[in-house]
Amino acid sequence: MAPEWQVFDGLVPYEEACERMEARVAGISAGTAAEAIWLLEHPPLYTAGTSARPDDLTDPGRFPVHQTRRGGQFTYHGPGQRVVYTMLDLTHRGRDVRRFVWQLEDWVIRTLDEFNVKGERRVGRVGVWVVRPQLAPSPSGAPREDKIAAIGVRIRRWISFHGLAINVEPDLTHYDGIVPCGIADHGVTSLVDLGLPVSMADLDVALERTFPKVFG
Repeated sequence: MAPEWQVFDGLVPYEEACERMEARVAGISAGTAAEAIWLLEHPPLYTAGTSARPDDLTDPGRFPVHQTRRGGQFTYHGPGQRVVYTMLDLTHRGRDVRRFVWQLEDWVIRTLDEFNVKGERRVGRVGVWVVRPQLAPSPSGAPREDKIAAIGVRIRRWISFHGLAINVEPDLTHYDGIVPCGIADHGVTSLVDLGLPVSMADLDVALERTFPKVFG
């Protein structure tokens, strides 16, 4: 059975979303609720994953900081960024966390391909990246790579929650208060920053169209 999809209007407070997600995951685990994909936006905030380093929060007074038990380090959420919470039962999907993260990356890559954007993986850097050869190279001299999607998941009793975030048109200066995902030598980008007038609704259609190609 396909997951239940829900698009939330407005900016959803982070703590409210987490409480609702906890309840939904408990329902899936108990067999009383269906798998779910939630598409939403948050007000500006930073979240700290289980591997977050205090020094990577460079401007602690800028936005609220939420501690979260998802994997990963510091990341930003805010208007113009599509947050995708994936509550899926991995008991029926292989019980392989590493493969699940790979599938989330694949889902993002396929979705970006709908807009002729080539998203790529990088060893040791979870998420999806875009090479930008038209810009000045990185300090190492390698072509610049900017992150367009972050991934951070948590698994409880083989039910997943949290998920991924794709930058559509956020204020990219809001990332200045953290070292995003602990990676200081690469930047962040968005679909609009890449010159593509993509709306949130456009992205949502692409996400739903490409989901079954990855997760069946």
